Amino acid sequence: MMTLVIGGSGSGKSAWAEDFLVSCLAGKRAYYVAAMRVSDEESRERVQRHRRMRAGKGFLTLEQPTDAHRAAERMEGQPEDKTALLECVSNLTANEMFSAWPPLPEEETAGKLLSDLEGLERAVSHLVVVTNNVFEDGRIYEETTMAYLRAMGRINAGLARRAERVVEVVCGIPLFLKGQPPAARENWKEKGGVTGCGS
Repeated sequence: MMTLVIGGSGSGKSAWAEDFLVSCLAGKRAYYVAAMRVSDEESRERVQRHRRMRAGKGFLTLEQPTDAHRAAERMEGQPEDKTALLECVSNLTANEMFSAWPPLPEEETAGKLLSDLEGLERAVSHLVVVTNNVFEDGRIYEETTMAYLRAMGRINAGLARRAERVVEVVCGIPLFLKGQPPAARENWKEKGGVTGCGS
């Protein structure tokens, strides 16, 4: 099963996805598949911020900047005993597309990522995938960047078709675009947490 969580920069999508997995899919080993490749001070600061966000939530972190399906090789237990959160598709796409020059064509990039994430989904009972809404600014960029954005569009659309649940997070508020919110746990609702828990 897959839940796709999409949102713009600073929308709260990452925090919501983490809380959803930890609070709604409790009782299973939870893996955090981190796709960011640390290359400069800004990326190091982002990694540290995300580590602080998920501190104490019980995630087992796996660094996997490319070949997302290979994270499953380092996971313990049967698929039904574990869950995973992949953060995030935009980093994974950039890493795959620009790991060599010339960049991997957008169609190949999208096909590889969709195949890799399908493999990762099969390895766990529930995969939560975080992605970015990359077309909000409406700007036209140079062709290499546009190819990356088109690849992201293909990947997001493919994941949305496959996912049982698609959630857009706006200002920290989840909007269910596909699938119904499962029955919420009352004690979680009372704490002001994720709306719609369960498996």
